[in-house]
Amino acid sequence: MFKNTYDNLMNKLTEGKKTVLLTHLKCENDKKGSIIKKELMTRYDIRSSYEDELNMKINNALVTGKTNIYKTKDNSMILIEPYFPKPRLIIFGGGHIAKPLVNFGTKVGFSTTVVDDRPSFANLGRFPNANDVICDSFENSFNQFNIRDSDFIIIVTRGHRHDEVCLRNTLKYSPAYIGMIGSKRRVKGIKDKLLNDGYTDDQLDQVNAPIGLDIGAVTPEEIAISIIGEVISYRRINKTSDKTIKKVNWPEFEPDIINNLYKEDDVPKALVTIISSKGSVPRKAGAKMIVWLDGRTLGSIGGGCSEASIITNARDIILEKGYAIEEVDMTADMAEKEGMVCGGKMKVLIEAL
Repeated sequence: MFKNTYDNLMNKLTEGKKTVLLTHLKCENDKKGSIIKKELMTRYDIRSSYEDELNMKINNALVTGKTNIYKTKDNSMILIEPYFPKPRLIIFGGGHIAKPLVNFGTKVGFSTTVVDDRPSFANLGRFPNANDVICDSFENSFNQFNIRDSDFIIIVTRGHRHDEVCLRNTLKYSPAYIGMIGSKRRVKGIKDKLLNDGYTDDQLDQVNAPIGLDIGAVTPEEIAISIIGEVISYRRINKTSDKTIKKVNWPEFEPDIINNLYKEDDVPKALVTIISSKGSVPRKAGAKMIVWLDGRTLGSIGGGCSEASIITNARDIILEKGYAIEEVDMTADMAEKEGMVCGGKMKVLIEAL
């Protein structure tokens, strides 16, 4: 029913765009109803026809990655669900720090790209875990990809001249993170030169330099850990201009789930989404699974008896059509019975597709 919507969603995520999916729900009661429509929005698509409160919630979802529900004046609801692309770590410089950066970055969920102008440093043999390796001049390499809002840029070249080239080009964009290696003196020299050339203080304030968390790192591996630590902090924490710190729930990118939502299927299915959670739960809001009428599943909302119950309910919803909202209780008694260490509650939306 919403095949084109999910197809377009995957296209936007492939382009690196943070996207919100709005699911308009017509409520029969507190737990059941029908799905009116779905629509996609990025930060460039905010609708002037929407109420200010709704636009504010959409913007908040794009910044924080948190799922929300908006109750309309006619007693319907809109599920505001953010989808973020898989974050890309672009490393300029293929030297001794780049190798552990690729390995650690891959382990914590980044797609990694390495750029260097030396064939002996820019090859898949040196970086087998990288998603892409570009061998070209640092200047020309910027023609081979577009830097996105969801990208994390690390500049660790072999000299300040190359660092400056990479920084000048990077500052034309607004990535999620920019970090540049170098001593305070070297960094100050580059920044002073850019200021003299017309770059603003606001632009240069985006740059984390010297790069990485101050953990006293010495070895390439330790330096890479300090850099990845800082990158993770920018992925998970939003530091606003007024110094307010908000935790970001960067939704996990689940391409297999999305691909199966827009594929033609002879067997009816339902989508199960965690829309809110409290306390200690195995998975947070935004986690999904697909349930087919024949008993197959894809993904998970946490496993255990509670998930089995939701799967049973999902098969009923497939036959009834529409949607249902169910609460999963994992507080002390139930968690103990299932041998689980968690003890929270989740609210899930089950949609017949």
